[in-house]
Amino acid sequence: MPTERRSLIMLFGATGDLATRKLYPAIFNLYKKGNLKEHFAVIGTSRYKFDDEKFRETVSKSVSEKGVDKKLVESFIKHFFFVTHDVTDLDHYSVLKEKAEELDKKFKLEGNRVFYISMAPNFFGTVAKNLKNQGLLTEGKGFNRLVIEKPFGRDFESAKELNDALSESFEENQIYRIDHYLGKEMIQNIEAVRFGNTIFEALWNNRYIDNIQVTLAENLGVEERAGYYDNSGALRDMVQNHIMQIVSLLAMEQPVAFKDTDIRSEKVKALRSLRVYNVAEASTNFVRGQYSASGDGETKEYREEDGVPADSNTETFVAGKLLFDNYRWSGVPFYIRTGKKLADKFTRVDVVFKKPLVDIFSFPQDGNTLLSPNVLTIHIEPEQGFSLVVNAKNGEQGFHTEPVNLDFYENSQRTKATPQPYERLIHDVLKGDGTNFSSWPEVASAWKFVDQIRRVWDIQQPMFPNYIPGSMGPVAADELLARDHREWIYKLNQ
Repeated sequence: MPTERRSLIMLFGATGDLATRKLYPAIFNLYKKGNLKEHFAVIGTSRYKFDDEKFRETVSKSVSEKGVDKKLVESFIKHFFFVTHDVTDLDHYSVLKEKAEELDKKFKLEGNRVFYISMAPNFFGTVAKNLKNQGLLTEGKGFNRLVIEKPFGRDFESAKELNDALSESFEENQIYRIDHYLGKEMIQNIEAVRFGNTIFEALWNNRYIDNIQVTLAENLGVEERAGYYDNSGALRDMVQNHIMQIVSLLAMEQPVAFKDTDIRSEKVKALRSLRVYNVAEASTNFVRGQYSASGDGETKEYREEDGVPADSNTETFVAGKLLFDNYRWSGVPFYIRTGKKLADKFTRVDVVFKKPLVDIFSFPQDGNTLLSPNVLTIHIEPEQGFSLVVNAKNGEQGFHTEPVNLDFYENSQRTKATPQPYERLIHDVLKGDGTNFSSWPEVASAWKFVDQIRRVWDIQQPMFPNYIPGSMGPVAADELLARDHREWIYKLNQ
């Protein structure tokens, strides 16, 4: 039986795209499954002149799909209320406080409050400060939890300034920095694979692993996000948060126990051992790209996209080599890449194991090929599953080896039943589990690493555009590995 969670959820930015596309369906799924029942309420706020009825219509439309029980939707939206609110107007917080206290009594919420800020980051500190100063944080047995979306700053200094502002009103264990990638099923499976299987944990080190590759590929361009994206770029938009979080899970030591404080502690240790490059190292170990127009004329180059300056040097592709200066990973490169307008949309991790020191099956005179490396692939999206490449005899006359795949993929029925990232993460907030959220030390370490790459790129003039849509990025990304006598496991048209 699901445990019912009691809480008031106060959502700032309730009429925004994220709320209607992701948050309301996620909360509705928790309601359907019994994690939320009668003892919850949602106050939506924005500058829009909504009332409860219009707000509930918006929520109803957001969660209604074919086959959904209409009566269930009707009972669900009765828990939703709207307050027109300007986050900079102190008088408006008095109205919010009055409404919150009313709903706390009506739904018996026991003073539990989640404040979810789905707004531009420059409002995070303002809202947090006013929530405390205007008395909206409860005291006693109830909890107060603050949820914020990315981006969390645009460099270390701005991130620290933002964190200092939040810390004036909330403790670190009350702040939940959402990275929706950490809510994905197969991201969370990294820990299960590593620490739940002796055959992998015993080999998860520099004695047996040759390199690890992380790829987050997108086949779309910047679409309607051009204004935001051109001030961010792939390094800030994807590497600093999503990729660094995945890498930390791959590199961390085994925690003492499977709980948020211990897991976060090990992730921080791993990130602190990440080598921060000097100028020469950053130039050598990181490459960037920007997509051109397609040959058929269907795709414009990045600099021709609406809202993008004609001389923009914002990168739409990043590839790099990360090195950890610790006992477990010394000498093992972590290769990362991400970009837009690539061959397909997918996220995967390839763990490449070292080949046997002696290949006794190599008989060139018989036409036999060299052994392939064992590769464990974690398929994160769109497919969810694992594959392990092993060498086996190919069944023909003589003795010839070939690589074969041992595969497991989630079936469509099980995938459909798997909680979506926001559903999973909101549930974690309600139960006070910070495992799948970024702590400030993690964010700080990631920014310090990324900032150095950014500083180097800001003083260099790139040769853009340098890759065509439908490829896997610029040639320099392949050359990055070729210099180390390696290659990307995922290659185009494989």
